[in-house]
Amino acid sequence: MAKFDRIPKIILDTDPGGDDIFALFWLQSLVKQGLAELIAVTTAGGNVSVEKTFSSASRILSLGGLPNVEVGRGVAVGHSRDDAAHIHGSDGMGNLSSQLPNPIHSYEATRYSEDILIERLNQMPGEITVIAIAPLTNLAAAEKKSPGILKKAKEIIIMGGAFTCPGNVTPHAEFNLWFDSEAAEIVLESRCDLVITSLDITRQLIFTREMAQSIAQTNPESELAQFLLKLCEFMIGTALEYRETNGVSGFLVHDAATLGYLFYPETLLWKRAKVQIETRGEWTRGQTLIDDRNLAKQPANTWIATAIDDARFFTNLTEDLKWLIKFEKT
Repeated sequence: MAKFDRIPKIILDTDPGGDDIFALFWLQSLVKQGLAELIAVTTAGGNVSVEKTFSSASRILSLGGLPNVEVGRGVAVGHSRDDAAHIHGSDGMGNLSSQLPNPIHSYEATRYSEDILIERLNQMPGEITVIAIAPLTNLAAAEKKSPGILKKAKEIIIMGGAFTCPGNVTPHAEFNLWFDSEAAEIVLESRCDLVITSLDITRQLIFTREMAQSIAQTNPESELAQFLLKLCEFMIGTALEYRETNGVSGFLVHDAATLGYLFYPETLLWKRAKVQIETRGEWTRGQTLIDDRNLAKQPANTWIATAIDDARFFTNLTEDLKWLIKFEKT
């Protein structure tokens, strides 16, 4: 595990989503182990609507034992894009939301995600790590409203893009950066040290039924364990239907790679790159591009993950989720 001078302060920007939910549970485990501080969860539209992602985040924080964390409501996207409900369920939670308690956060009364980002980054400049596992709508809105605000983050870690492999929403584009490519362009231009985990590595991260069962056995009667098992089964079903795992009985936990980087950096390899995004192409909107020519003049703006030790990654993930379930009520 990474050694920090201080416990990292984190804002998670998310659009739950099955893999987002596993990432949020993992983060809650790290928080409850005293290894991280969760400042806020800012929700965005993407996998499902802004209302549903907000509701899901509230439910998951309650189920994981952190009900008092602030949740932000998503900034509206100024265009229409197809969501990913066909992958994640109409509620983003594998159609399991009716089996969980109602959200404790009020959508109507809560603040917008962009305002939370601006306020917290101004309050704690250089201290907060922003983990962005959704379309980058909220981050871009904060940057437009308060130019330079994203430079006040200690670090920005993004799950998005596809560089050497096909996309997962079009032949060329990954969902998060495709859904709001204009926002992604703003964020990519905001600073020179962004961290990106893309489909190039996350396509290796197949979470299996056996992993879920191993985690649940820690406390098989718990509400959290039962929810994880059901969500896993739903996600495996859609992953097989859409051939996301080449026939392997599991589903991809793309978003969890960001936490793997921050807390278990020995599991990944990296390279510097200048990343740009196509925002106008008829067939290539959302495509992420790297200029690898020797003649390239533009300075790098990102660190890109090039390899991941998936066995060590899943050992860390499963052990931390076991801890969360074991101490679910503490």
